[in-house]
Amino acid sequence: MIKNGILHCFILLFLLTGFTNKSSAQESDIGNWFIYFGNQQIAKKWNWSNEIQYRNYNAIGDMEQLLLRTGIGYNLSENNNNLLLGYGLILSRPYIAGTKEKDKITEHRIYQQFITRQEFGRFYLQHRYRLEERFFPSDFRMRFRYFLGLNVPLTKPKMQKSALYASAYNEIFLNSEKPVFDRDRVYGALGYAISKSVRVEAGLMYQIYETRNRPQFQIVVFNNIPLYRK
Repeated sequence: MIKNGILHCFILLFLLTGFTNKSSAQESDIGNWFIYFGNQQIAKKWNWSNEIQYRNYNAIGDMEQLLLRTGIGYNLSENNNNLLLGYGLILSRPYIAGTKEKDKITEHRIYQQFITRQEFGRFYLQHRYRLEERFFPSDFRMRFRYFLGLNVPLTKPKMQKSALYASAYNEIFLNSEKPVFDRDRVYGALGYAISKSVRVEAGLMYQIYETRNRPQFQIVVFNNIPLYRK
C-alpha cells in the first residue's frame, strides 16, 4: 500500500509539472536528441563520467546543439553518494530570429554535482544536485539544477539483465540572476537492460520555458561497464 502511494504521488507530480504551465505557450516542432551516458568505475571509489548529446531541431540532420561532457567522481559510500567535478563543451547552433540562418555559440562549462541513489523495493530513485559555471565568448553565467529520476522494472523484480522498465524524471534549472527560472524538463520513457551494465531507453521529454514548451524525442544509451576490477 505504501509503495503504491509513493508511485501514485510521483506520477501525479510529473503530470502536474508537465501540464500546469501557461495555456498561451507557443507551439513548437518536435526535436530529437541522441544521447550517450558513460559512467565507468576506474578505482575502488573513483569513477569517470563521459557523455555525448547530439540534439536536432527535427528528427535528424538539423543540428541544434552538440554537447560533450566529462568528469571525475568520488563515492562517499559504497557505490553511492557521488561527488563529481566536470567540464563540458557545448556547441550551439540557434536560428537567428526572423531568418533561416544560424548563429554559432561556443560554451565552456565547469560543473560540480552530488548524486545520491535510493531503492524502495522495485523503485529506483536518483537525486542529482548540480552547479554550473558557464563561460561564453563575452558573458559568464551560473546555474543550479535539481534532477529527480525514477526507474521501475516491469518484467523483472530488479533492474537486471533483460528487464523492461519504465523511466521518468523531472529536472528544474534556476539561474543565479534574473530571470531566476530558466526551464523545467519532464521526461517519460521505456527502457531495456541489455546487461547489468548496459541499458537503452526511448521516450519523450518536454522542455518547459516561461512562455512555451518544446517536445523532444530522446534515444539514450547508458554504459556502466567498469574499467576497474577488484
